[in-house]
Amino acid sequence: MLITHIHSIITPTTTLNNNNHLKADLLLVVVTLLAAAGWIFSKEALQGLPPILFIGIRFLLAGLILALLGQKSFAKLSSQGLKRSLMTGVVFAVAMVCWIMGLFNAEHIGEGAFITSTAVVLVPIMARFIFGEHPALSTWLALPIAVSGLAFLSLDLSGSHGFQLEKSQLFFLSAAVIFALHFNLNTRMVAEVPALVLTSLQLIVVGVIALLISLGTEEWPEKVANEIWGWLLASAIIATSLRFFLQTFAQGLAPASHAAVILTIEPIWTTLLAGAWFCEQMTTTQLVGCGLIFSALLVNRWQWVSLLIKGIQRPLKTKIKQ
Repeated sequence: MLITHIHSIITPTTTLNNNNHLKADLLLVVVTLLAAAGWIFSKEALQGLPPILFIGIRFLLAGLILALLGQKSFAKLSSQGLKRSLMTGVVFAVAMVCWIMGLFNAEHIGEGAFITSTAVVLVPIMARFIFGEHPALSTWLALPIAVSGLAFLSLDLSGSHGFQLEKSQLFFLSAAVIFALHFNLNTRMVAEVPALVLTSLQLIVVGVIALLISLGTEEWPEKVANEIWGWLLASAIIATSLRFFLQTFAQGLAPASHAAVILTIEPIWTTLLAGAWFCEQMTTTQLVGCGLIFSALLVNRWQWVSLLIKGIQRPLKTKIKQ
């Protein structure tokens, strides 16, 4: 402890900040990789488990793990904070059920990842109509680009159907809309709840609700292969508990601009992993659609992108002067 304290005194603050930002950036890249891997783990687990049962077990287990890690923070939780956490957890559960049904029916995982990522663009739009906020110009510019991307993804060039959203695309789009609603509720209702406590409570709520839905709608298998349990544990521990823990930690080390931009690369990792693992290939129209959606994400977060660029340029200019 003494050595650490001495080091913090003799080390310039700017150096510490830069080191923290670099650490945060690297951790956030790892977070996006874990999130992308979660798509692969989940798709593999769905080969032997009903979709809603799978998401119930996955999130309940992940939530309990995070609750154990942050059990000391639960003492700071007020009754109002608990109530709001549970309420937003219900919204999160609906979104996750839509997401897993989309994944269950999806033929192209990468496509689903890009459709789900449109939640980023929808967040300020949702805030406009529900809370009366005024989105930035970048949001209104990003929206038609994202819609164009969805149009390309739903364009059928091989048949006579024209524009037609597939079942999985409808589920992913529904999930994106509800994720946007959840984000808005989260930021307004539970600001006083510690991040780890909030995350664990919401994951547990998702798990409980999904298990109840599954109990009434799905037929549970009598026997599950060992490899399916392995994919389930990987989804719960690596792609959920570890991912959210690292994301919470990393976001405390760097400005929001870093996280906002870096986290947008998740659908790219997902597409690459799906191509490598499942040998998925996209048509030209699908690639154009995904490219337009990613462009919309960057346009929507242009304020953060510009801040990140300035943050990178500043230390470079300093080094050149030296």
